[in-house]
Amino acid sequence: MSIFSLSDVAAADHLPRGGSRADKLRVTLPGIGAALAWAAFGAACLVRDDVGDWSRTRDVAIATFVIAAVVLSGALAADHLGRVGTALRARSTWLLALGLFLAVWELATAKFALLPLPFFPPPQAIVEVYTDDLPKLADSAWASVKLQLGGYLIGAALGFITGVSIGWSTWIGYWVHPVLRFIGPLPATAWLPIAFFTFPSSWSASTFLIALATGFPVTVLTWSGVASVSSAYYDVARTLGARPSFLVLKVAIPAALPHVFVGLFMGLGASFAVLVVAEMIGVKAGLGWYLQWAQGWAAYANMYAALLVMSLLCSGAITLLFKLRDRVLIWQKGVVKW
Repeated sequence: MSIFSLSDVAAADHLPRGGSRADKLRVTLPGIGAALAWAAFGAACLVRDDVGDWSRTRDVAIATFVIAAVVLSGALAADHLGRVGTALRARSTWLLALGLFLAVWELATAKFALLPLPFFPPPQAIVEVYTDDLPKLADSAWASVKLQLGGYLIGAALGFITGVSIGWSTWIGYWVHPVLRFIGPLPATAWLPIAFFTFPSSWSASTFLIALATGFPVTVLTWSGVASVSSAYYDVARTLGARPSFLVLKVAIPAALPHVFVGLFMGLGASFAVLVVAEMIGVKAGLGWYLQWAQGWAAYANMYAALLVMSLLCSGAITLLFKLRDRVLIWQKGVVKW
């Protein structure tokens, strides 16, 4: 192996082969600091009695010490863990900050009550929600996923078809464009009274609102993508004997896909916002309903636990959509970051 290839491998591992002890300490120190921060969080759980009645304090402390041991072992053995070790080193600073944040949070809430209860529960109170109220929280999350997914797919499909139709047909654009300009800019939540009066159930009304919030950005971006396709593509295809259906399916739509995915991203964010509002007002299940229920009972630990689940679901959905985009638009992989 040449000198250059050895240096490349060392750079990829963030640790020069044969480096000095100072170099090794420099790349290992953040991981050691992260382990100490998590150990400090565990110690903060046990340093004195809680000011409230929380049953999971000792369990949280034990789990925290286990995490600290795992992080420390990974930091010291990162050179032998391949990609896992590289990923651990890259995230060690974040682990350090998170451990310190949790330790300060524990001391400021459960130990010294510097932050008022019940508005600021300690970490173990949120853990209690996941252990003691998990069935209700899981049912609410599943109800939100079903509602959001159904409305999003309907809105994305209708928006895509409408956008392609407006971008391709001048006649369709003449009739649909004014309606789109009138309805589209209005927030979907402004249609709440009409939707809940018109549709037979709160579920169908919420689905309609989510589809409406999703459909507008997908329609506009798809329309822009189809309209911006170079006429030279169509001329070449017609020269080869392509029919109008071929021009739409094989030329216009593939060329417009980058715009389509931008519309899908925008529609996904809008659909989550409408989902929470719709569940808080009319739906009898879901994370929005759970948030409303928790706030009514002043169960702020339940509320924060639901917000964390909602954040993970939203982030996961966007990540999946980005992976789909990278697979479909392989030539633009990595152009848009998440």
